[in-house]
Amino acid sequence: MAVRMTILSRTSFLHCKTLSPTFIRLISGFPFLSQEPYLQEIPPEASPLPPNPSSGSPFYQENWRNPSVGSAALGGHSLVPVGFDHSSARIMAFSQTLDLASLMSVFADWMLSQRWSDLKQLFEFWIRSLDASGKPNRPDVNLYNHYLRANLMMGASAGELLDLVAQMQEYEISPNTASYNLVLKAMYQAREYEAAAKLLDRMLLTGCMPDDESYNLVIGLLLLKNQIDSALKYLDMLLKSGSMLSSSVFTEYVQSCVSTGKLDTLALIIEKCKTTDQNKALSPTWKLCNYIADVAMQADHSKLAFFALEFLARWIARGENARPPILLSVDEGLVASALATAGRTFDSTLIDASWSVLKRSLRQKRAPNPETYLAKIYAYSSLGNLQRAFSTLNELETTYGNSEDVDNELFSPFTSLCPLVTACCKNGFSTLDSVYVQLENLSNSDPPYKSVAALNCVVLGCANIWDLDRAYETFEAIAEKIGLTPDIHSYNALMCAFGKVKKTSEACKVFEHLVSLGVKPNTTTYTLLVDAHLANRDPKAALLVIDEMVDAGFTPSKEMLKKVRRRCSRELDVDSDERLQSRVHQFGYMMGGEGRRELLYNLNYGSNY
Repeated sequence: MAVRMTILSRTSFLHCKTLSPTFIRLISGFPFLSQEPYLQEIPPEASPLPPNPSSGSPFYQENWRNPSVGSAALGGHSLVPVGFDHSSARIMAFSQTLDLASLMSVFADWMLSQRWSDLKQLFEFWIRSLDASGKPNRPDVNLYNHYLRANLMMGASAGELLDLVAQMQEYEISPNTASYNLVLKAMYQAREYEAAAKLLDRMLLTGCMPDDESYNLVIGLLLLKNQIDSALKYLDMLLKSGSMLSSSVFTEYVQSCVSTGKLDTLALIIEKCKTTDQNKALSPTWKLCNYIADVAMQADHSKLAFFALEFLARWIARGENARPPILLSVDEGLVASALATAGRTFDSTLIDASWSVLKRSLRQKRAPNPETYLAKIYAYSSLGNLQRAFSTLNELETTYGNSEDVDNELFSPFTSLCPLVTACCKNGFSTLDSVYVQLENLSNSDPPYKSVAALNCVVLGCANIWDLDRAYETFEAIAEKIGLTPDIHSYNALMCAFGKVKKTSEACKVFEHLVSLGVKPNTTTYTLLVDAHLANRDPKAALLVIDEMVDAGFTPSKEMLKKVRRRCSRELDVDSDERLQSRVHQFGYMMGGEGRRELLYNLNYGSNY
């Protein structure tokens, strides 16, 4: 009631002040209504509208006429243009005239001219413009990838690119393999190998299958950081997926494995690459192939050495097919080392590969060196393939048998052909008999094969198993059955057979016989005579042979003088020891002590303790 009286008093005061007091005119004929205030009632909440038909663009709710507003729509990232000048105004006006297809065409031209800044700015203006139907422009994944590439070329970090890739969901587009590859390139430039590996794993989990570029980027980055085991994991995944390994990454992987000594891993990867059509043509450089072969041979890794020779053969064939042809040749010393490795590792495939590469390198311009033939003989002898070993000996004799420039020791069973002798007597007399029978049959074949060097190996093989009878019969068969003349090596082998059974007088008679025939003795002849006298405990006779050897123009070896000195010491022959010391001073040898040998010699091996 007090509020009503206050309102009436204020109304009457207003009327008295504004209207004439003599004439009062009422506004309304109705009685005065109460103006007591009431609380406003809140209307019920309206139902929401249907989804925005133009969803897919984060700028749909933004005032598109004012591009400088709304930078928070994408979290403040680079889709909002920074800096607005006359060039930006032109690009902004240009962006409003383009549709998706024409924008892709413009991007293609600008990428060729590397206008990355303009491309980036055009995309940012275009994405904020409306199309012909009045809706915001929506990019597809290919167009957005061009924008990612522009950011990458302008130096954006991997984190910034990942943020841009995450924003693709706001346009209802999913990143594809090319999108992630751009991020991987940024990680490669920043050497973020752990992040790159995690991103590749994420691609596999999300179903976005990596391609050749994805795997090559990650593998190359891991190799740069010496993460060879991790690189092997993704390399194996690459091969299983049927992707293609780039030649640069393959070369880098080979170098990393060789430098770290992971030869088994390298051989495994090369073998896997050969099984796939996409990667079987991969090959390291010519220089790197030679280096791989050298390292593999030093480590006796026959499989890797074979792969290295295979790569070299591929380079040779490629050079011959070039126009103009490029003639590449493998060093013959490398081939000889490969043959020696094949002999040590018992690998027949490496022998064939080595010889094939050598023949391809020589191109029938000259014959292989004698050392290469000897290496091949050694390899086949180690394998026990005597037929191929004697066949190689036949080639050696055919090539260098009548050459005057070749050392006479080339066909010596004591030095050059010693591996073949060892192979002949490996199983005792059975192998020696079979070899002799085959040689005798080959001497009667058409054309006949007669070889004194081959028969000398049989004679010395019989001597090595202390079978004097077989050695003597084989020696006689050289002239009687085969029809050849024994040489100095034949007589030396017979002397060795007599000396091993301590028939020193017979060995001396063999020496007198060969001298009477005009056969010139060599160093091995005198060495065998000295050994025969020492086996008979006669150091004086051994010294006489050494004197005769010196008079003939030969120099006794240090090992020979040591054996004579040892025998003089054990026989307590002081006079012979003094004569020997004069010879030692004559040739300037430093003999050294015999304390360790004398200690073993004086040990009491009896059973009485």
